[in-house]
Amino acid sequence: MPDYREKLWPSPWIYIATLLLVPASILVLAPVSLPAGIVTGIVLYIAAVGSLTLTAPVIEVRDRMLLAGRAQISLDHTGEAVAAFDAAARIERGTGLDARAYLVIRGWVHPVVRVPITDPADPAPYWLLSSRRPKELAAVINGSRRPERGEGTT
Repeated sequence: MPDYREKLWPSPWIYIATLLLVPASILVLAPVSLPAGIVTGIVLYIAAVGSLTLTAPVIEVRDRMLLAGRAQISLDHTGEAVAAFDAAARIERGTGLDARAYLVIRGWVHPVVRVPITDPADPAPYWLLSSRRPKELAAVINGSRRPERGEGTT
């Protein structure tokens, strides 16, 4: 059972904006065939919605592992996770971004969590993850990093 799980679904307005494919297709194909324009628009809309839904990444913390998209790392190799909102999140995704960072960010999810990587063999200095519940994600990462009973020194 995961300690934390979140799927970064697109916001409803993304699906609504994608509906514009239908009238655009009709506009382009109407001089040739109106029914073809309607069918093409509907097929394009279904394909776009399917792509957005199927490619939505999952962020999960379980068994002392952080899984984000296709990557995973042991929480033993992570530093203190920090949540960022509003202006701080914009800086993290923009001017403050390190090109070597591993990113699982989506434009429709504004808050982010920065997870420093302490493994010297890992080329990424940190992971930057979009999250709708960034405080909760950071708390779970930071809490899961504590040694389990019986581990470490007393």
